[in-house]
Amino acid sequence: MIDNVIYKLFPEPVFKYKLKNYKELNEELSQYIYKLRDEDKEGLKKSNKGGWHSKPFKLGIEGTIQHKFTTEIQKNIIDVFKNYGWKTKNTAITIQEMWSIINKNDDFNVLHTHPNSYLSSAYYVKAPENCGKFEIECPNIAKANSFPAIEKPNDLNVRIISIDISEGDLLIFPSYLPHKVAKNESGQDRIVISFNVGIK
Repeated sequence: MIDNVIYKLFPEPVFKYKLKNYKELNEELSQYIYKLRDEDKEGLKKSNKGGWHSKPFKLGIEGTIQHKFTTEIQKNIIDVFKNYGWKTKNTAITIQEMWSIINKNDDFNVLHTHPNSYLSSAYYVKAPENCGKFEIECPNIAKANSFPAIEKPNDLNVRIISIDISEGDLLIFPSYLPHKVAKNESGQDRIVISFNVGIK
């Protein structure tokens, strides 16, 4: 007979995939992203501290690398929906917006969320060693601001989780999950593509 049970309720998932043809994709994606930067050196300022943030990709043009990439990741998005138990049949699941960030040495991204979407993602086009881990913070504000001293870290008291990443990794997670990117200390560019998923 079991005397006690610990119910670990309401898990917060981050789905991690490795794209099979990532080397071929990343070569073309790098060229596309650097071309965008050369055409718009100012870029946007959002969660990025330093670095370059692109304007949204033009996704609807068949035959382009960005269209090829969105086609490639559709099965991963559907897989996440199925894992959640969400409806996929006769559902207009759509990538609402996609963009890229190039972080040079010492650049990073501050804590943020992606409102008005269900899922968000980070895909790693260029990820040299020590380029900055993907970090998730506990979304429970009360838990983050008030807690006793921690003697032994475990999955009940953890507040920040760092995820190791490499080229070809695709992370998909709920858009409300607070996340940030640690400082790039690789001495090389770190290139990530991000996007939001919603339903029309």
